[in-house]
Amino acid sequence: MARILTIWLLYTLCVVNQISAFYLPGLAPVNYCKAEDAAESCKSEIKLYVNRLNTEKYVIPYEYDSFDFCTPKEGQSPVENLGQVVFGERIRPSPYKLEFMKPVTCTVACTKTYTGGNEASEKKLQFLKKGMALNYQHHWIVDNMPVTWCYQIQDDKQYCSTGFPMGCYTREPRTQQDTCSINGAYNKPKTYYLFNHVDLNITYHSGETEEWGTGFKANGGRIISVKVTPRSIKYNAESRCESKVPMEIPSDDLLPGQKLEVTYTYSVIFSRNDMIKWSSRWDYILESMPHTNIQWFSILNSLIIVLFLSGMVAMIMLRTLHKDIARYNQTYFQIESGEDAQEEFGWKLVHGDVFRPPRKGMLLSVLLGSGIQVFFMTLVTLAFACLGFLSPANRGALMTCAMVLYVCLGTTAGYTAARIYKSFGGEKWKSNVLLTSMLSPGIVFGLFFIMNLIFWVKGSSAAVPFSTLIALLALWFGVSVPLSFIGAYFGFKKRPLEHPVRTNQIPRQIPEQSFYTQPIPGVIMGGVLPFGCIFIQLFFILNSLWSSQVYYMFGFLFLVFLILVITCSETTILLCYFHLCAEDYHWWWRSFLTSGFTAFYLLIYCIHFFITKLDIEDATSTFLYFGYTLIMVYLFFLLTGSIGFFACFWFVRKIYSVVKVD
Repeated sequence: MARILTIWLLYTLCVVNQISAFYLPGLAPVNYCKAEDAAESCKSEIKLYVNRLNTEKYVIPYEYDSFDFCTPKEGQSPVENLGQVVFGERIRPSPYKLEFMKPVTCTVACTKTYTGGNEASEKKLQFLKKGMALNYQHHWIVDNMPVTWCYQIQDDKQYCSTGFPMGCYTREPRTQQDTCSINGAYNKPKTYYLFNHVDLNITYHSGETEEWGTGFKANGGRIISVKVTPRSIKYNAESRCESKVPMEIPSDDLLPGQKLEVTYTYSVIFSRNDMIKWSSRWDYILESMPHTNIQWFSILNSLIIVLFLSGMVAMIMLRTLHKDIARYNQTYFQIESGEDAQEEFGWKLVHGDVFRPPRKGMLLSVLLGSGIQVFFMTLVTLAFACLGFLSPANRGALMTCAMVLYVCLGTTAGYTAARIYKSFGGEKWKSNVLLTSMLSPGIVFGLFFIMNLIFWVKGSSAAVPFSTLIALLALWFGVSVPLSFIGAYFGFKKRPLEHPVRTNQIPRQIPEQSFYTQPIPGVIMGGVLPFGCIFIQLFFILNSLWSSQVYYMFGFLFLVFLILVITCSETTILLCYFHLCAEDYHWWWRSFLTSGFTAFYLLIYCIHFFITKLDIEDATSTFLYFGYTLIMVYLFFLLTGSIGFFACFWFVRKIYSVVKVD
């Protein structure tokens, strides 16, 4: 055996030595060179793709061609994965033609004409004005990198946004946050300024400093950044793009027969920078994100506090329990030897009722099965993200991975729900497995479908196509449901869980409880500490969801997730111990709700974020925000509730298995 293991290790080392590097699908570097040097090893054409347009003031995104921008006569859209479709990303080819090392100046992409009195034309112009008034942002992609718009913010710091505005609207009074304030020429009140010209600066890393394979030309390179400067220009044949007069669109409607021509132009320059390598080209975007550097001390401080409190809770529990168990066992041996013993008290008194099946055991087992499904989905997804498989460059991979894992983990949900339900003495196994496979996915899909109907009515790019909905239903009923039945089959086939003590036939009367041992105060207190270890990370997560920020701290998020598991477990165990000492044996539902109440604090924080951080006033956008929030809160409720329940379940079985009971 040792010889075989040695041979296997030597073989593994040989294979590893032969591997120089590997790249994830779609994330491999692309080598570019001039058109006359183009070959299989390098490309000359640089494809620029356009994505949906969105804004922080309005939850509803729109496709690029919804605003009557220039569209290419030909071109193929890249294949989108399931996560991109569900998130509403719509990547399309653009009319902008780019070639490596071929600068262009004031090239016309297209010209759009709007005529007053023409209903279709006026409708397009009004929608264009609406986009500028709501500050809708372009999102362009070059070489799988977002085209960034960099500008100065407070303290002379540069902020690079992954989107840039399609235009601006001058309001009264003017504010520093107004997009028109970036240029002093955009100062005419109640006027729309369309950014119809873009200056693209493509920075590349030269191939002369690296060996990229045989046959690669030395005058080639790899793109490391694409920065855009949008401008508003009233184009004409004489001044072309040098005109200082901006493209003004009055807020009033066009007169009948009046025409408005909008010419879209672009310029491209190339810059060489050999100091930045291709592997670190995302750094300038991530480092310039606001609030990412000033929060580290607060996050680490919060983690230290949570770890310290968790350690204190664990130490107190271990010391107290050790004394209790020693005292109870001493009492048992005194009874066995015929000596006078003290009367039993505390949690040992309820040993005959502590494993009595709870009310609504069917529902509890179903929620626990779904909670375990969400737990393993989160754990595996974060593990893949930490390994780099779900980086921001791999668009839609995070959502795709989460959904596929959730579907494939139906076996885990069915097995868990069946084992718990059978331990409660349940016999309606068909109802149990149907509820496990239908209840939680049905709630999530129902909320998602209602919001998708709103997106359909609004003509938004976030509306999931009907074919994708059919695919999601096929994954649900064709994969998840059968897997749940398979898991439930093996779960019910197993013997019921054997408890360490017998359950009495007659329930024991519960004495009057003090305020802090009553169910509601205990549940409310239970979610405070777990929420305390995640609320700072919630700021970054909500920013990435609603403010178009790039989230990349998956390693730290995985650490926070582990801290959340530990905190939920210890908090629930501590409160469960207090309730058992007060001779209250109804711990099944309480253990689930104690840690699950963390989701309520999550809901409160989402409401606080909506009021203080977002500038949403539209009723439809508000409804959509809280619809997605309810999905997130419900899944988080299942996750934290299941963590607390199984930690408490292990604790109760453990303590009653080490004491001597008549």
